[in-house]
Amino acid sequence: MIEIKDLLVKFNNLLFSEEVKKNTVINILYQIVGLKIKLKNVKIKNNIIYLNIKPIYKNEILLKKDKILLKLKKSLGKKSPRKII
Repeated sequence: MIEIKDLLVKFNNLLFSEEVKKNTVINILYQIVGLKIKLKNVKIKNNIIYLNIKPIYKNEILLKKDKILLKLKKSLGKKSPRKII
């Protein structure tokens, strides 16, 4: 029988991996576009990055979307996000 502590450890690892993905997205956006985005303004769901930022900054990111997604794929591998919204 699986103990509760084992399930909590698995859940903690999942949360940690999401935070690592968000931090990687933030770092790559800063490298390519030069924008500093807060962790609370980035959401990743179903391999799609949702950014809660001003439209002018979002346009700049969308112009360089291909370069950003390529760098994310190199950093995160198969589990990298595939879209930016």
